[in-house]
Amino acid sequence: MAVALTTAFTTMFTTMAAMKLSMVRNAMNGQKAGLIMIGAALGLVAAGATLFAAFRSGDLLAAAYAVWMLGWIFGPVFAGGGDETLRPEYFTLLGLPPRRLAAGLLASAFVGVAPVISLLALSGLVVSGLRQSPATVLVALAAMLLQLAVFVLLSRVAVALMGVALRSRAGAVGAAVVNGAILAALGQIWVFAVALNQVGGISPGAASALRYLPSGWGPAAVEAAGLGDWGRAGLALGALVVLIALLLAAWAALLTRRVGSVKRSARGRRPMTAATATTAVVAKELRTWSRDLVRTHQLTFSVAYGVFFAAAPLLLGWDVMLPWAGPLFVVMAASMSANLYGVDGTALWLTLMVPGASDVRGRQLAWLLVVVPPAVLLTAGLASVTGGPWPMVLAVTAALLGGGAGIVPLISVYSLVPGVDPHRRGGNPLRVSEDDGAMTGQAYAVLALTALTGAPAAVAAAAYGWAGVAVGVATGVLCWWGLGLLAQRRLHSRGPELLHMMRTGKRPTAAGGSGRSGWTSLDHLPKRERIITVVCWSVAAIPLFPQGIVAGILKVNGSGSRSWFLALHLSEGLQWPVIAAMVLLGLGLYGLGGWLMFRRRPAA
Repeated sequence: MAVALTTAFTTMFTTMAAMKLSMVRNAMNGQKAGLIMIGAALGLVAAGATLFAAFRSGDLLAAAYAVWMLGWIFGPVFAGGGDETLRPEYFTLLGLPPRRLAAGLLASAFVGVAPVISLLALSGLVVSGLRQSPATVLVALAAMLLQLAVFVLLSRVAVALMGVALRSRAGAVGAAVVNGAILAALGQIWVFAVALNQVGGISPGAASALRYLPSGWGPAAVEAAGLGDWGRAGLALGALVVLIALLLAAWAALLTRRVGSVKRSARGRRPMTAATATTAVVAKELRTWSRDLVRTHQLTFSVAYGVFFAAAPLLLGWDVMLPWAGPLFVVMAASMSANLYGVDGTALWLTLMVPGASDVRGRQLAWLLVVVPPAVLLTAGLASVTGGPWPMVLAVTAALLGGGAGIVPLISVYSLVPGVDPHRRGGNPLRVSEDDGAMTGQAYAVLALTALTGAPAAVAAAAYGWAGVAVGVATGVLCWWGLGLLAQRRLHSRGPELLHMMRTGKRPTAAGGSGRSGWTSLDHLPKRERIITVVCWSVAAIPLFPQGIVAGILKVNGSGSRSWFLALHLSEGLQWPVIAAMVLLGLGLYGLGGWLMFRRRPAA
């Protein structure tokens, strides 16, 4: 019996792994290959940094693995549900026991670029073992494989739990707060680097806490083996084995719930009444914002991200970023709404059946009604705590609100990404599109373009004070009206083509035979330019914010901390030129990425 069971599981492992490998190989077209290559390059850089930490100290290695664990947990959540090349629904009719199905899917999860790069990073355990004794290497090899299994299973369970959370409003809100806090912490990692530099490195208490995390059990086992404490080393490895078994059982239970879930209809509400077509669109959009738990999650995530990102410098005693929580929220809310028409799926035909309706204007008004209240509360409330700067934050907030309201529908109709109809999202509500790469590029584009709409108001407020608020309001109204008009004309003229793309996932062939219409998305750039654009947008924030803006703030305030800010390590006469050069470099990288996308915009 045991032999037959072992054979069945082995067959399941090899079959699903081979299926995953075959599907990945056949899906490696030019677009996906480019995105995978970009991700692999960034992953190799991170793995190299982890190996460097392994040569420095065990504390740094444990901290690095904690970051890798967070990446495995939250990365797939932010990427729309992670890799689902093989979905549980595919095997529903086979009648497989839940644990056998979970084990097979786990085997397929190890096939891919991310597990290979993570295994390379985890080889830092072997490096750490070699530095202690040859016998420790065997423990390091076992810890490396077990740690990878823990990372992969944590990722799968996190995605499954997120799918469950997004079936209740409280779960969607709670998950969004946690996700927003984690991503903001990663975005403000320099704050923690400066804080650690001030206290002279990782404190003994933090180092001990890192060993209690699941990501620290592998390093703890290697360190115990190096000291000859084989009992503690075996206990750490045994804990990893037990955790793997528990996570596998939890994943199996969540898979059973996923494939067996039955959708419930929404609770009844009073009929919508509207005097005009535009107000009808507003009412419909507001109803969607209140019912769609994915939108609830995205809106709450934007609020949490803005608050935690602005509050992170409080660890250093700085409150200068608090008033900017409102503008940060607006920019992130626009980015989350980038595919406004795509996420509605083929319901676009309802809009096309009423050609006289101002659908774009209605969606703009609804977006403002949802975003303006929290933006105003955050901006006014936190600016009153710090005492300003009132002209700057009010001017930028007003400009960003109008800019977001104009850019979101414009990008959505010019660079629409076909989405999954809401009623067909299945057991993974996070998957709102089959093309996560294109949606990611679209979100980055909206993020950058919305931020740029606040630049004129910021310059005017810096130069003329309260007059900048009038510039911000004028900029916001102009963006809302002008960009909305362009989006409305595009929707009326190319509506049937957009619906065709929503239904088939393919762009209709244009007159010139290019197969493109309107602005191209990041995923449709040539491979070389797509790589350049992603690299530019990925690294531009480093010279612009920490090496430029933050270094300038430190210099103005006369802070004695130099940390990793390049300009502050130079002579006095070179500091301001280097700070200015870093700001220009960051803006230039953002501009280069945007220009590469714009120059590929085919003629209408």
